[in-house]
Amino acid sequence: MEKENQISEERIFELYGDYILNHGEKPKNIYRFAKDNEFEEKDFYDYFASFEQIEKQMLVNLFVKSFELAAEVNEAKKMTSKEKLLNVYYIFFENMTMNRSLVLIILGNTKMQSAKILSQLKATHREYIKTLDFNDWEIIQKAKDDIRNAHQKAREEALWLHLVSVIEFWKKDTSPAFEKTDIFIEKTIDTGFELMDNEPLRKLADLSKFLFKEKFKKH
Repeated sequence: MEKENQISEERIFELYGDYILNHGEKPKNIYRFAKDNEFEEKDFYDYFASFEQIEKQMLVNLFVKSFELAAEVNEAKKMTSKEKLLNVYYIFFENMTMNRSLVLIILGNTKMQSAKILSQLKATHREYIKTLDFNDWEIIQKAKDDIRNAHQKAREEALWLHLVSVIEFWKKDTSPAFEKTDIFIEKTIDTGFELMDNEPLRKLADLSKFLFKEKFKKH
C-alpha cells in the first residue's frame, strides 16, 4: 500500500511553490524541506538535484502546457506560423499570470537572475521553434534569398531574445489584466527578424511610439 504522503515530481512542485509563496524565499536546505514535509531527503533526489532545478523546470512546464493547449487550436490548416506562435505566447503569459507571485520570486529582481532560471526554458523554446515553418512568415517572404535561407539557429536565438524581452516587460507591467503585455507581444513579434525585413521603419516607428508612451507618460 502506498504511503499517504507519497512523493512525486508534481508533489514537490506543489510543496516548493507553497513554501516560496508563504515565506518569500527558498527553503534553507533540502534536508529541512524534506523533513518539514514528511518525506526522505533521498527521495527528493529521485526528481531534482537542487531547488534551482525545480524552478527551471517549473517554467519549462508552463511553456510545455501552453503549446500543448495551443496545439488544439493551431491545427487549423490556414493558420500561419506567426499566428501559431502568437497563440502559444498568449497562453504562456496567461499561465504565467495565474502563477505570477511565484514566478516573480523565482525569476528574481535582475536580468542576470532571470537568465539563469530561464536557461532550461531556452532549450525547450528552441525545440518548439523548430516545429514552425518560416516560409509562410510575411517578414521572411520580403527578405532577400540569402537572408531567407539564414541558418535556423540564428532564427531560434532571435526569437528567444524576443521572448526574454516580453518576460521582462511582463514583470514590470502594471496594467489591468496585464493587457499591455499582450499589446507588446503583438507589436514586437517580428522583431526577431527586423534585420531581414526590407521595410522595417514603419514597425520600428510604431514600436518606438508605444515604448515612449509607456516609459514617459504621466500617471
